[in-house]
Amino acid sequence: MNFIWYLVIRLGGALATIIVGSFLIFLIMQLAPGDPALTVLGDAATTETIAAFREEHGLDQPIIVQYAIWLEKAIQGDLGNSIALAGKFPISELLGNRLPVTIFIGIYGLAIALVISLTAGTIAALRHGKLADTVATSIAVLGISMPDFWLSYVLILAFALSFTWFPSYGFTTPAQDFFGAFYSGFLPALAIAAPMAGVFARILRASLLETARKEYVTAARSFGFAAPFVFMHYVFRNAIIPFVTVVGLQVRYLLGGVVIIERIFGISGMGSLMVDAAFGRDYPVVQACALTFLAIVLTVNLVVDIACAMLDPRRTH
Repeated sequence: MNFIWYLVIRLGGALATIIVGSFLIFLIMQLAPGDPALTVLGDAATTETIAAFREEHGLDQPIIVQYAIWLEKAIQGDLGNSIALAGKFPISELLGNRLPVTIFIGIYGLAIALVISLTAGTIAALRHGKLADTVATSIAVLGISMPDFWLSYVLILAFALSFTWFPSYGFTTPAQDFFGAFYSGFLPALAIAAPMAGVFARILRASLLETARKEYVTAARSFGFAAPFVFMHYVFRNAIIPFVTVVGLQVRYLLGGVVIIERIFGISGMGSLMVDAAFGRDYPVVQACALTFLAIVLTVNLVVDIACAMLDPRRTH
């Protein structure tokens, strides 16, 4: 029952965060300089035309009224239409076209980061103080110190322009060619993965070393259990909890990196859509993109909390 109440509280907190976050995003966009009417109609538009445009899209209403109207429609699943980027085109269709691309690149990059970090972090912990530990730790620090946008240009220069192994621009969606998506998305996914892999590997190494010194691990060894059994059932399972928590926290940085990476590699995803909409003062599109990103972060954090609770039986009683 305690676990059920825990889930109810977490879901309520996530819902409240979405409402507050959406209002803050709405407020910031309204206070930002620029007028979407002028962006769409041009500087030569007459005062009457601008007034008619603002009235048509509800921009002449007070901010709180605009937000209330938007929230009511959003609850019903209506995110409105684009007013500048794609005139009167349903935003839900824009998101439906762009979101799968961003999710694919994000999951691709996260998968690469998990494979690298689990391998490097485990090797570093098992070979603590030896050459393998030093090499793995040094590579992790190098990955953390490289900004994803800088690494993107380095990867393009090395593997796209010099060796021509991968494309430098553009992306083949999984719907067009599933295996082609993995090929064309490798460099952007690697650029996203490298900094995260460094963070994950260091966290896992530290957690494994700390857990290996626990009394219950020493007791398990004294019972004569094989070293692999002790590592998997007593060390790794308990050490993975902070690792999973950090993975969940890094999702927000993952989404931020996707926004930049999509612009560099010419990927038509949510990041590119949000940037274009911001420059075009397309408030409804920016609002919908930001709300989608916020919902993804909260959902992932909730899943991570549930996973940690399942890994730690004490939280389920």
